[in-house]
Amino acid sequence: MLNSLYISNIVLIEKLNLQFGNGLNIMTGETGAGKSILLDALSLALGARSDTGLIRSGCDMAAVTAEFDFINNKTRAILDENGIDYNDGLILRRTLSTDGKSRAWVNDIPVSVKVLKQIGDKIIEIHGQFENHSLLDATTHITSLDEYAKLNNSEFDTVLSQTKAAYNDLHESQKRLKQLAELLEKSESERDFLEHNVNELRNLNPQIGEEEELSTTRAKMMDAEKNAGILNDALESLKPNGNSLEEQICSVAHILERIKTDPNPYSEQIDKLYDAASTVAEISEQIHPENTNIEDIDSIEERLFAIRAAARKHRCTADELPDKLIEMKNQLNAIDNSDAELQKCKSDVDKYTKVFNEYATKLSDLRKNAADNLRKQILKELPDLKLGSADFNVDIQKCEPTNNGTDIVIFMIKTNPGTPFAPLHKIASGGELSRFMLALRVTLNNPNNKKTIVFDELDTGISGATASAVGERLNKLAQNEQLLVITHSAQVAGYADKHFKISKHSDKDTTITNVDEITGDDRINEIARIISGATITEESIATAKTLIKN
Repeated sequence: MLNSLYISNIVLIEKLNLQFGNGLNIMTGETGAGKSILLDALSLALGARSDTGLIRSGCDMAAVTAEFDFINNKTRAILDENGIDYNDGLILRRTLSTDGKSRAWVNDIPVSVKVLKQIGDKIIEIHGQFENHSLLDATTHITSLDEYAKLNNSEFDTVLSQTKAAYNDLHESQKRLKQLAELLEKSESERDFLEHNVNELRNLNPQIGEEEELSTTRAKMMDAEKNAGILNDALESLKPNGNSLEEQICSVAHILERIKTDPNPYSEQIDKLYDAASTVAEISEQIHPENTNIEDIDSIEERLFAIRAAARKHRCTADELPDKLIEMKNQLNAIDNSDAELQKCKSDVDKYTKVFNEYATKLSDLRKNAADNLRKQILKELPDLKLGSADFNVDIQKCEPTNNGTDIVIFMIKTNPGTPFAPLHKIASGGELSRFMLALRVTLNNPNNKKTIVFDELDTGISGATASAVGERLNKLAQNEQLLVITHSAQVAGYADKHFKISKHSDKDTTITNVDEITGDDRINEIARIISGATITEESIATAKTLIKN
């Protein structure tokens, strides 16, 4: 339900904050007071095309915010798809600048105007002289007819579900048959290619995780090879000039021992030299260069590079090669067993086609029955709405199988006897169309698909009993839906659950449109004004009191 509509600097509206209610919200006012401005502002919040001409003269920016307290399932799907949070509440906001820039938000999340319009189309339906939604789109007619059928036939939903399931089975079987046929078509050229690749991968026999293991082993072996060279260099350094460092140190000690002085003044140094020689000998024994087999490294690298080359060839990771081998084996097996597989697929398609056709035929019969009932109900509504010469029909044509069966549904109408039926959107615009849409909406009313519906131009060319009939139907529709209705009819206004008066005030410099909720005597006087014009009489007041139903 549309809770509130905030408008700032839209044409003649400076600032306006309207609080709507459940049921029937009626808006009345003198011609030229600005009723169309409200629809323009609401449409802007719903994602309509922007026009800088809507910005109030002298202002840089216009803004409009529409707040809702109910979100239907179709709207939730769009919100989820665009990552917009919601808690059973929805705020649509739109700004428009004089430079032509327009910005949009949903629950304070910036969105494109396209997304805003997608959401707006799901929560409000506007029927007016220039703007008509939902039912004028022929693609929605099958859904509308199906919802009507579900409400009036408990069997319909089951058959529709069975048809969808049968179509999914049929579609999958046809898809498998097509894939197999395409595979067999190129099987001769593919067979050699597949056999070669299967043999190549089978001989390679790659394992999951093997590439990483080989890479790690190769890195360790290369490090070991480098370390062996370093240790060999160290051992060579311990043997300068071809003699071991141990022998050279001992040689120095032997020379010092030849000194004849007693005691030898270098005895301490001699002892240290022998100790050093012993240490060097110990170190030399502890250094063992690693024996890295070059052939082992070559073998590891050859295996690693072969696996990586195979992964590049098949455009997958090394760990996906085993699955690739299974896939190609299956393809090869399909070719080798093509005749049996092809016959099985054809048999499946025939089987599922038969099942689908049975359900689709039953579904089509139920739709035709629902269409007949819908036509009868619509025709009962039309005379009271001054559309007695009009006729309505549901055209059900055959189409290629879909998950909705084999039917195309188009609502058809003719407004005058002797003229051919035409699709609904071909009907004359304005009040005639709005009244017909009212009849259609009342008949199709589904309490499970709540939304806000706006009607404009409903009372064009009608009065008296016809206007009362329009009011009655609006009142009936408002039991399940929230309605916003702009009217010039006193009979229609009398059914309002909430009544708003639109007025225009001017001074020397500015003109401003105001919208005020009216109750009590103010509401009686407004309905009396609609009846008698600018001069309100006692008779018009008395009549107004009799017209007020809510």
